[in-house]
Amino acid sequence: MSFLARHPVLRLIASPQHLWRTVSLGLKTIWLHKLRSFLTALGVVFGVASVVAMLAIGEGASHEAQEQIKKLGSQNIILESVKPPDSQGGAAETRSMVIEYGLTARDIEQIRRTVPGISIVVPSRILTEIIWNLDRKVDGQIGGVLPIYPQMRNRRMLLGRFISDLEQQERLPVCVLNQSAAAKLFPLDTPTGKSVRVRGYYYKITGVIEDETKQGGGGGGGSSSSNSTAQIFIPDTTLNDQFGETFFRYKTGGFEAEKVAFHEAVVRVNDTAQVMSRAEAIKQILTTNHKKEDWRMIVPIELLRQAERTKQIFSIVLGSIAAISLLVGGIGIMNIMLASVTERTREIGIRRALGARQADIVLQFLIETTLLAGVGGVIGVVVGLAIPIAVSHFAGVTTVVKAWAPALAFSISVLTGIAFGIYPARRAARMNPVEALRHE
Repeated sequence: MSFLARHPVLRLIASPQHLWRTVSLGLKTIWLHKLRSFLTALGVVFGVASVVAMLAIGEGASHEAQEQIKKLGSQNIILESVKPPDSQGGAAETRSMVIEYGLTARDIEQIRRTVPGISIVVPSRILTEIIWNLDRKVDGQIGGVLPIYPQMRNRRMLLGRFISDLEQQERLPVCVLNQSAAAKLFPLDTPTGKSVRVRGYYYKITGVIEDETKQGGGGGGGSSSSNSTAQIFIPDTTLNDQFGETFFRYKTGGFEAEKVAFHEAVVRVNDTAQVMSRAEAIKQILTTNHKKEDWRMIVPIELLRQAERTKQIFSIVLGSIAAISLLVGGIGIMNIMLASVTERTREIGIRRALGARQADIVLQFLIETTLLAGVGGVIGVVVGLAIPIAVSHFAGVTTVVKAWAPALAFSISVLTGIAFGIYPARRAARMNPVEALRHE
């Protein structure tokens, strides 16, 4: 007996005519029972579509989180002042004392002098006040920053320019609005060249900067921001001159008085590989200098690694849920093929009587299940690619379809059809030809 005779699969490949005849027979059988075949493939369609869609939604959520973290800078270490819980006393206590907390000039100077591999440290003060444009007003944040702020925080200028070195040195009353402040204060006009007012101070607008989404809230003077928070940025020298070291906020029945040297500081490390070790050194300095936990450290590169680990877990969970749908579809294929074997008992007996081998019968049924699963897989991929598009369009959620996701889902669907078609095919092949011919 030749090698090809002992291996029917290789014989099919070697004989295209034989392969086409077997595939044609499978297609004819499927077409004779169109509704049953469609309902059988429907389980695979839903399974494949859910695999593609869930992976796309999970990948999109992960991509969005990672992009927000990357905007903070992979070489940056962000320090924030946080008001200690025991400093939030009643009104009587607030009237009688000034609350002092957060990052100090001593902290910044020690980090600059003692931590190696630091390229620059950029501190800033951020206060909460009402921002006015004529009769329009909005609660927002006033940030006293250095001209290098946009580069340190990876924020793009959308209109005009940022604060210049000369304006910072001369303590000039200029400012830059973020998108939210510009939209709320100048809904129908271009803000550059105009002025806004904070308390009794007027600031000429030089530009508009994009909004920022930060990981974690800010402390003290409200250093956290989001896409809905209005912000204006002025030179830190101007803010210190006009507002002083102690910031007073008047309220009903009294006022709040806080003394915070810096609400935020961004530390840029020369080498990304050294970020974690430098963060640990800075942590030791701040722990030594502060008796209370009135500061917080954000390390974007560490958040990025955590996001990647979360993404892996998320993908496994979503993939497992989608795999259950494919499992149900595979069971449906097995159920229908077992019923088909019973219906076609006489046909199997005739083929065996005409010389067909057990392997030929196995291949015939496997090709039918593969065709069912393959067609279902193709439809499922199309539906799965349409779902992320619909989700992005109607829900505004970011979705990302990786090139390997549809290929993986389709491959799994075909393998599922083969795996669940083996038992019915072997059962059909093991029928006794004589008994099969007697079947009515």
